Amino acid sequence: MLDGGRLSHGEMETGHGIVMLATPSPDYEGPRRHREHCESARAWSTVPWVVDGVLVYVDDVDAHHRRAVLAGATILTPPEAGEPGRRYRAEDPEGHRRMFLEHRR
Repeated sequence: MLDGGRLSHGEMETGHGIVMLATPSPDYEGPRRHREHCESARAWSTVPWVVDGVLVYVDDVDAHHRRAVLAGATILTPPEAGEPGRRYRAEDPEGHRRMFLEHRR
C-alpha cells in the first residue's frame, strides 16, 4: 500500500515466514538517536542483549557473521555456543538489534 509514494505497509514471504515492512511516522526516532538524549535508553543499551529486537534463524551462524563483519555491521557479541543454539548479536545503523541463531535441524 502506497501513501504519497511511500510504503505504508508491505509484506514479503520468505521460506516459512513473513516479513512486514512499513514507513515510520515523521515523529519516529530510532534507538540509536533516542539514546543520544535519554539516559534510560543509554543505560539499557550498554549490554549486548537484544532487549527489543528480532530473532533471525540462519543456516550457518559463522558464515553469516563473517558476511556481516565484511558489510560493516556493528557486532555486539561474536558467535557463541549456548542454549538454545549457536548465535551472535548485531545492531543496524539505526540501533535496532538482532540476534542470529543457527537453526537446529
